[in-house]
Amino acid sequence: MMAAEQDQQNLSGVVLTEAQLKARRQRNVAIGLAVALLCALFYAVTIVKLGPGILTHAE
Repeated sequence: MMAAEQDQQNLSGVVLTEAQLKARRQRNVAIGLAVALLCALFYAVTIVKLGPGILTHAE
């Protein structure tokens, strides 16, 4: 267990088991992937909506 995790657990008074810590990490990774995919989707939709006009520089 890392020192930062131990410090936080001592402050909150809650001691999580290894299984709970693993589940928390897995949830954090899943949320991070979902946010990244949502950002990629918004980016792709924006590029598609702008169309090929984005490649030409109009002055």
